[in-house]
Amino acid sequence: MTATETEQRQAIIDACLKMNALGINQGTSGNVSLRHEDGMLISPTSTPYEQLAPEDIVFMAWDGVVDGRLQPSSEWRFHLDIFKARPEVNAVVHAHPNYCTTIAIMGKKIPAIHYMIAVAGGSDIRCAPYATFGTAELSANAVQALQDRKACLLEHHGMIATGASLDKAMWLAVEVEALARQYHGCLQIGEPPLLSEEEIENVIKRMATYGHRDKADAA
Repeated sequence: MTATETEQRQAIIDACLKMNALGINQGTSGNVSLRHEDGMLISPTSTPYEQLAPEDIVFMAWDGVVDGRLQPSSEWRFHLDIFKARPEVNAVVHAHPNYCTTIAIMGKKIPAIHYMIAVAGGSDIRCAPYATFGTAELSANAVQALQDRKACLLEHHGMIATGASLDKAMWLAVEVEALARQYHGCLQIGEPPLLSEEEIENVIKRMATYGHRDKADAA
């Protein structure tokens, strides 16, 4: 195991611990993965995060062959399928945040209640139809809900956030839970007014320049 791979494995452990510390997950219900060489590294199933060591993180090849002393997360299938379908994704975070899960239980998507919905890639955060955890059906539903999106809800289950890096996927997971909390709050009053598709497209374009100086300024 190279130093870089050990760092990646530790980063997964750190992310799992952070999910619980941030309150977006409980127990061992969440799971985290990173694209790695010709497959992925993923957190193991049913193991308290506090007990994990780098060697406990499981490697799974694209063909599903496992290398590790523990079994991979029961949700390994949608992690693997997301990586296969989305080459720009390098990290996947799955958790059961309270507000995301509440909205998902109701079978609702998160609509454009706030311009920050754009960070997930579009004018809403879709809710994938329910299927039993760990199944090919759930994986197919999740991949479909993530089409042109970076995050989705899972009906009667939880949420998925993806990113070009683990830091970005974790940040997005927290942001989606904030949006779910805001939407939940709005629903206590009534159906909220929504931003238009055109405005969300405008926001997405403006966000694309975050952190970049204008060419005229740079000249």
